[in-house]
Amino acid sequence: MATIKEIAKKAGVSIATVSRVLNYDMTLSVSDETKKRIFEAAEELDYKKKPTARKQETGKIALVHWYSEKEELEDLYYMSIRLGVENRCQDRGLQIIRYFHDNLANLKQEDIQGLIAIGKFSQKQVMDLQSATENIVFVDSCPDEESFDSVVIDFETATEKVLSYLLEKGHKQIGYIGGREAFKDQTSMIEDPRERAFKRYLTETGMLNEAFVYTGSFSVEAGYNLMKKAINECGVDLPTAFFLGSDSLAIGALRALLEAGIAVPERVNIIGVNDISVSKYVFPSLSTVKVYTELMGETAVDTLLERIGGRKIAKTISIATELIIRNSSF
Repeated sequence: MATIKEIAKKAGVSIATVSRVLNYDMTLSVSDETKKRIFEAAEELDYKKKPTARKQETGKIALVHWYSEKEELEDLYYMSIRLGVENRCQDRGLQIIRYFHDNLANLKQEDIQGLIAIGKFSQKQVMDLQSATENIVFVDSCPDEESFDSVVIDFETATEKVLSYLLEKGHKQIGYIGGREAFKDQTSMIEDPRERAFKRYLTETGMLNEAFVYTGSFSVEAGYNLMKKAINECGVDLPTAFFLGSDSLAIGALRALLEAGIAVPERVNIIGVNDISVSKYVFPSLSTVKVYTELMGETAVDTLLERIGGRKIAKTISIATELIIRNSSF
């Protein structure tokens, strides 16, 4: 198992800095880029955090994650949103009490002014959160736009950007590799807007081939295995381009293509989603849809403060995305 010393060496920082970042020390003053580098090194080295007794903090804002700490280490998307929340709270002089979806028993007893919920929550979970406070902002989901504030990404529009670009480049066979998730209480599966938009858009253009759609989890391993499956099943009919629901999936898919001797982008174009910091350093560098995750977190804090300040009408804020073309597509 990896040690903090090994992570420090790989990330190019001190052991003390690694320890404080992995233990979510909000008093530590280091750049977000450094924090990302440490989390990425921990993920790559398969670091497993030893369970410790969590110190209960006092504060005004509750931050609820639908991911566990381990899951967050494996998916930097939500980690970046959290960093945005924490940075904005620090700027505004706010304290944060952190909770995870499976550890909400004491939430109702806290003297909180409001709550930021990061991730996707079932209706039962939403009701549990609402029993703790009426001032809630959901980030990356919108359970009820009439009742709650939300900060979201329009993944359907982002998907259309990618497909429009690929069609303009002359691609006629386009594949999709994505992930599917379920609510943590296992009440139901969650429909992914990227997959939905992919199928709708290509159906409207008469170019959808269901055989080119592959789904699993949002992980590097899933991207690798699903692309290997596509290579084996499609053979010479392998699509000339793939849109992948996350950069983690895309990085795994790149590895599978390179191992099979399939040139990227000469034979297959690859475009992911998120623009995690390693995307520009993989080979070939990854084309992707940039999602402004830290801005999502910052906006959530500002929106919650408005609600605490007396605003009664709910609003949904959609953060724009940007298509970034690098060397995995042309």
